[in-house]
Amino acid sequence: MRLVRVRFEVCLASLLALALASTASAANGQSFTGTVSDAMCGAKHMMEGDPAACLRACVQKGAKYALVVGDKVYTLNTQDPATLASLDKLANRKATIKGHANGDEIEVSSVTPAK
Repeated sequence: MRLVRVRFEVCLASLLALALASTASAANGQSFTGTVSDAMCGAKHMMEGDPAACLRACVQKGAKYALVVGDKVYTLNTQDPATLASLDKLANRKATIKGHANGDEIEVSSVTPAK
């Protein structure tokens, strides 16, 4: 009977550790590194010339910023003025976005230039 109790306590401790690790991971979000774009154009800009200018024009017309990671395009959701300014500064450049992904969208918590 004592052996069963010890095993139960070990299993319970393991489950608690996994739950805490999951909570910590969820609090920190995920990291995504790719090229800053806009949701209208995605990976290929429609305007001729400077892709960063196209991106900025699309955003001014109401498109959201996006992050192109390989073949996948994530729409970036944020209303924070500092984050939006960072995305504008990194237009058509590599960036690392931290946040929570939900399908093809990322709720952005931070933006930094990619190393």
